[in-house]
Amino acid sequence: MRSPMMTDTASPMIEVDRLTRTFGQIEAVGGVSFEVRAGEVFGFLGPNGAGKTTTISMLCTLVRPTSGRAQVNGFDVVHQRSDVRRSIGLVFQQSTLDEALTAEQNMRFHAYAYGVPREVRERRLRELLGLVELWDRRKSRVRTFSGGMKRRLEIARGLLHHPSILFLDEPTLGLDPQTRRRVWEYLGDLRARERLTIFLTTHYLDEAEEADRIAVIDSGRIAALDTPARLKSDVGGDLVTIATSDGPRAADEIRDRYGFAPAVVEDTVSFHVPAGEAFLPDFVRGFSQPMQAVGVRRPTLDDVFLHLTGREIRDHARDGESR
Repeated sequence: MRSPMMTDTASPMIEVDRLTRTFGQIEAVGGVSFEVRAGEVFGFLGPNGAGKTTTISMLCTLVRPTSGRAQVNGFDVVHQRSDVRRSIGLVFQQSTLDEALTAEQNMRFHAYAYGVPREVRERRLRELLGLVELWDRRKSRVRTFSGGMKRRLEIARGLLHHPSILFLDEPTLGLDPQTRRRVWEYLGDLRARERLTIFLTTHYLDEAEEADRIAVIDSGRIAALDTPARLKSDVGGDLVTIATSDGPRAADEIRDRYGFAPAVVEDTVSFHVPAGEAFLPDFVRGFSQPMQAVGVRRPTLDDVFLHLTGREIRDHARDGESR
């Protein structure tokens, strides 16, 4: 789905400057700043409670910032809320469809709410429902739809009024991997046809890979922002993992003999090297500690999160209410 990287000269569709939101004594978002370029897929990666949903809610005018400023499509999110809302489509974590209505009725209600002219409405309705393969089910009540069908309908509904930016807040939450992949195939087609800018929040690592750039957010603050490839390269090379009977002792030998900084979790030791496949044969022959297993792999976004925060994102990415 990823397109060629946008150039730095591309005009920003979203501009955020020191945006903050507090709830009582809790700071959900702590002064974040970033830009989203026209036509790119921009991802917010972080566990539940990291501040992803609060940030997207401020950008969509659903939550008022405590301080800072943000513009969406050139409009201020506080002072030009109606203009912002006309510029965006939004797909929430939880379904907002009326399940007593048909797919077609849900789409028409959205068109009326946004004042989409009749001649445009009918063409867009057929085009979008056809694109997400729901045209044949347009007369069916939404309560009969699977989770994946509902999410596809919400995406189609969010695009009905020709928005410039599509916000996706955990768009495939609760869907099985195959359905998640299919949703992203639809999004790829829609992005190409609609020339969309997409702002995505997720805690799924494979989903974040779809983004042109990723902001890693933790505890309401941006820890890093770059392309997926550059974020992974900054981790420091390939990850070597060994299982041994004495993790701390093995780590000491790796530190003293090779100069690496290993991490120890019980009796599993891991460390980064510039070229893992070339390093591994000599390491296995020369290492004095007994090893039950050894492996090497390229860095992942989970490694990025671990490198930046000291913990793995999957340890904190359980379903539940997120800020």
